[in-house]
Amino acid sequence: MTNIAVVESNISVYFIFQDVQKHSVHTLVFRSLKRTHDMFVADHAKPVSLDETSHKVKMAAKLRADYSAVLHMPVLKEGKDRPLGSNMHGNQNYAQPGKNAITSTSIIDKSLLISWATNESKTSQVFLIYNPLVFQSLLEGGGTKNSSLVARKAPTMPKPQWHAPWKLFRVISGHLGWVRSIAVEPGNQWFVTGAGDRTIKIWDLASGKLKLSLTGHISTVRGVAVSTRSPYLFSCGEDKQVKCWDLEYNKVIRHYHGHLSAVYDLDLHPTIDVLVTCSRDATARVWDIRSKANVHTLSGHTNTVATVRCQAAEPQIITGSHDSTIRLWDLIAGKTRATLTNHKKSVRALALHPRQYTLASGSADNIKQWTFPDGNFIQNLSGHNAIINAMAVNSDGVLVSGADNGTIHLWDWRTGYNFQRIHAAVQPGSLDSESGIFACMFDHSESRLITAEADKTIKVYKEDDTATEESHPINWKPEILKRKRF
Repeated sequence: MTNIAVVESNISVYFIFQDVQKHSVHTLVFRSLKRTHDMFVADHAKPVSLDETSHKVKMAAKLRADYSAVLHMPVLKEGKDRPLGSNMHGNQNYAQPGKNAITSTSIIDKSLLISWATNESKTSQVFLIYNPLVFQSLLEGGGTKNSSLVARKAPTMPKPQWHAPWKLFRVISGHLGWVRSIAVEPGNQWFVTGAGDRTIKIWDLASGKLKLSLTGHISTVRGVAVSTRSPYLFSCGEDKQVKCWDLEYNKVIRHYHGHLSAVYDLDLHPTIDVLVTCSRDATARVWDIRSKANVHTLSGHTNTVATVRCQAAEPQIITGSHDSTIRLWDLIAGKTRATLTNHKKSVRALALHPRQYTLASGSADNIKQWTFPDGNFIQNLSGHNAIINAMAVNSDGVLVSGADNGTIHLWDWRTGYNFQRIHAAVQPGSLDSESGIFACMFDHSESRLITAEADKTIKVYKEDDTATEESHPINWKPEILKRKRF
């Protein structure tokens, strides 16, 4: 009988356990939570009692976090007879100047809140006046709302400077091929162009008349430069040749041999007798003008080096390449100082600002601005959706970009605002597709803009003297001028 009773009790326990197992764990936990909630539901809405010590710590942290921007302001006196550190009713606040931490007491009345703060380390005493409703909500919200006196950031993009629009002034014809390069002589009397007809032509800047033609290249002339210290003209072309012309005799006096492929651009150093050329062989070469020696071969690019620029300050040489990088070179060591990899497409154009220590680079994805000496990125100039072949910038802060589709965009350098777009008609008899711009340059007075184009012409632009800010207002929309930083 005893054994039977034990068995029956075990069976009952088993069935009870089976009943418990029918309920899921989730149901049991929910029941437990509900019972706990019911136990404390009476105290659920009651505020936590204020702890004086923690409140002072919170207020001190609040002053440092939200009002540090105005703690340096002078004392705001509400009345002549009112003692320093008292509120509007004449009562003394509970400031404790003996402590290093910032402490405060707040008195809220119907109209305003005065928060008195002292900071012994700075020996400053400041009154901060705020809307009481804002401050109360700030305290209730745990400090997530900002005060109206916290210093605000400046707008992302300031209003651009007004620039007069540019208009077509003269069209010069004479070349029999695409005009690929431009250079203006230091006296601003004439300028030089090189073209696909293998000739170099010298034009009078004032009248636009042809003065001289130089022949000697056996392929397209891709780059020209005029020396500021000697009567020399330098040219390079797709025939791998780099030539030095003596303009007193109008003939070639030096050749610089070394490039293994077409030479795309050249530039003269402003203070040293050094010539820098860049080529399709993925190198840039530094030449001693007088001895014709190849001082450095700047290797590092992995594709055609399309453009090169020199400046007196370090880094002295800047190259842009079809490998989508820009390299800043140390001329003394002949090595790369920095490589800029932000562009996604070939870099075909560079422009150095004449006054600022900055640079602009043009590519099919964007125009980007950089600061020297390390090539820190400033901003993107977006909107010229074409292959950009040429860029120029003047002292007034006008940046010009010329593209393969014949369009010219003019930008405000400081803000990156595109204030004008020009698409000049092609020369009669030319194909509409022949409207590319291969080079552009300001003359030394910066009153003329000269462009070299695929319709075999040279176009000269000038500012519209009759334009005013009232007649040509800036169509400025801040929401479209947000800088992209990448």
